[in-house]
Amino acid sequence: MAEGAHVYVTGRRQEKVDEAVKEVGAGITGVQGDVASLTDLDRLLKQIKQEKGTLDIVFANAGAAEYARFGQVDEAHFDWMFDGNVKGLLFTVQKALPLMPDGGAVVLTSSVVGSKGFSANTVYAATKAAIRSFARTWTTDLKERKIRVNVVSPGPIDTAGLRELLGDSPEGQQRKQGMTQIVPLGRLGHAEEIAKAVLFLDSNDSSYVTGAELFVDGGMGQV
Repeated sequence: MAEGAHVYVTGRRQEKVDEAVKEVGAGITGVQGDVASLTDLDRLLKQIKQEKGTLDIVFANAGAAEYARFGQVDEAHFDWMFDGNVKGLLFTVQKALPLMPDGGAVVLTSSVVGSKGFSANTVYAATKAAIRSFARTWTTDLKERKIRVNVVSPGPIDTAGLRELLGDSPEGQQRKQGMTQIVPLGRLGHAEEIAKAVLFLDSNDSSYVTGAELFVDGGMGQV
């Protein structure tokens, strides 16, 4: 990669992992796996240890979203949201710690939704609020090792995942338009804009930043 790093990327769907590897090109290894599966996480980190020995930076970006109004939340919805967004993220970072040198960096992906009260987001918003809490407690727990832990919280980003979530129905298009209207910058964000924020939090440019939440939301949650 341009920054000189070797990246390991993992995801549930092999085709998505392959797409990421193809898009990046050199300096990347794709490993299929589900972060909600501790066995899959062990397999991933064993491979990293065998091939590279250490892991300087962890970007825990796994997450899924699904709408469900309060009063219509079922156990399957709750378990799916928390297994991937909270359990998977926690154990990803915890299992990576033995490979991380002192002075490493962790970036977690939360969401502006974790700080807002949008309808039909009861469980999803709770998972993202939990992630923000993790950054605070882990910053304290890891201070002796000087491992920095920060959060990036995107607003609505024009990705395939968002388009899949909203769907092509008139209701989905209406929700997308509604998102655009409440963003002060008047548009959806781009994945590249999130990547630049993550790169900042991972780099020495943010060497005195830890326990922080960086909103990349076009002002959506700020005004």
